[in-house]
Amino acid sequence: MKKIVLMTTFFLSMYSYAQKLGTELYESENYSITMPDTWKATNDDGIVNIFPTNEIGAITISEYHDLDLPKTEVKKFILALYNSQDDEKKVKITGSKKGYSEYQYEYFDEKEKLFWFTKLYQKDKDFFLVSINCQQKHWNGNYMKVFNETFESFKIKK
Repeated sequence: MKKIVLMTTFFLSMYSYAQKLGTELYESENYSITMPDTWKATNDDGIVNIFPTNEIGAITISEYHDLDLPKTEVKKFILALYNSQDDEKKVKITGSKKGYSEYQYEYFDEKEKLFWFTKLYQKDKDFFLVSINCQQKHWNGNYMKVFNETFESFKIKK
């Protein structure tokens, strides 16, 4: 009998631990993103930061409209955001979403020990810049999974 109770307790605890986190939708006029319902979102003059309450990292979303940046300069623009000396070849063009060209870049800041993952969507003079920054010591397991799920849920409305 004790074994059955112990096994039942074990399986119930594993089941409850494995439950998916609750989510909520953050919406703006031009995009939406699904985030864990335990995270916070701030909007500071149009720059949105979404982050866990322990603040070990964040997803940042910036919009730019009427920005006259030719496609030939986008990779340089992304590298300049990080003062990166990386070759432009590290910025990948990964396709398009709703007519927007999509660029991706991964960067590790040695000084601050932060991982940065950036996507930039460009359509004519409209840009959406979405990035993850996360402390190196937390970039594993569940944090990496939840940050990536949130990051990938970004959707442009137009």
